[in-house]
Amino acid sequence: MNYPSKILERAVEEMANLPGIGKRTALRLVLHMLNRPKSQTAALSEALSKLVEDVKFCKKCHTISDLDICEICSNPLRDQTLVCVVEDVRDVMAIENTGQFKGTYHVLGGKISPMEGVGPTQLNVSSLVQRAKNDEIKEIIFALSSTMEGDTTVFYLFRQLKEYNIEFSTIARGLGVGDELEYADEATLVRSIQYRVPYSDQKF
Repeated sequence: MNYPSKILERAVEEMANLPGIGKRTALRLVLHMLNRPKSQTAALSEALSKLVEDVKFCKKCHTISDLDICEICSNPLRDQTLVCVVEDVRDVMAIENTGQFKGTYHVLGGKISPMEGVGPTQLNVSSLVQRAKNDEIKEIIFALSSTMEGDTTVFYLFRQLKEYNIEFSTIARGLGVGDELEYADEATLVRSIQYRVPYSDQKF
């Protein structure tokens, strides 16, 4: 594709690096921003700059936060003894949107996937083990996707944590096999958490 401007070309190239956006869509978006009032495009640019420079990850649960400790972890009304382990921030958002879960979270940052070169050391596993050691956690809910990688990750975590006096459970399989939490409707997600089952009772 021939561009009339090197500046335009670079903007399109950077936009096309975003997931799900091809060159044609990137060009359309860039031209749209170019035709908007400069103040609107400047506001977008400022928001993205602050996202890169100022956003933090909670030192306790690893979710995205404006502070060192997120509002969920620092909320005295949340049940600190109940921890829901999820793959990423989108899962936290999906569960929070139901308004029904009153515990806290632990974001792994993915799941174990040898095919993609992702092992336990690339995930937030050691900090979860540390929380199990130091915090008064009574129950850990494994809320990972019902895929082979998700089940493998849950099994690994259970092996790392089973020595502690903690109750383990997984969300009920109201979610179809292979489904991701972020795409589940709120009613299904609520039931999956409410009717969670003890992990030790499952056969793998």
